[in-house]
Amino acid sequence: MNPLTHVLAGWAAANLAPLDRRGRAAVTLAGVIPDMDGLGLIAEELTKDSVRPLTWWSDYHHVVSHNLAFGLLVAAACAWSAKARRGAVAALAFLSFHVHVLCDIAGAGGPDGEHWPIPYLWPFTSRVMLEWRGQWLINAWQNVVITALLLCVVFYIAWRRGYSPLEMVSSRADAALVGAVRGRFPVGGQPRD
Repeated sequence: MNPLTHVLAGWAAANLAPLDRRGRAAVTLAGVIPDMDGLGLIAEELTKDSVRPLTWWSDYHHVVSHNLAFGLLVAAACAWSAKARRGAVAALAFLSFHVHVLCDIAGAGGPDGEHWPIPYLWPFTSRVMLEWRGQWLINAWQNVVITALLLCVVFYIAWRRGYSPLEMVSSRADAALVGAVRGRFPVGGQPRD
């Protein structure tokens, strides 16, 4: 799936319990960090015409950081970084990580019809592969619908609780988005300005 969809799904998971801003950011990051193994694409593209091209993306995407061991590491790191409710942050980070994996199993098919199996117990064994033969393409309508639904969740939480995923990058942008949503749909039936 698109990394933006993973961010939105992670942020939705972060709002399943009352967490502070830092806790929500950690859980959101846990929902997108598995794609760090996709950064090998840069090296692969830069070296594709060389004598010894690097195949880091082809060989390691959906392997290095899409497995149980990495998920446990991410959950522990999120709990360690949290200031409050460390157990809730760890649990939601683990959930957010697995939502990412589930989304990739469902909707990360390549344009050539290639499926991306995930070696869930790597580096201990590659025998347990998570894969679904019904996997749709990364740009399929299902991913667009999921992203649209997650945006509805984001707008609802912004309206209801007064913060959005933008809180992770800019308080001013966050306040502007919340203000726009609440201006359009007043909280408690308050009249619009």
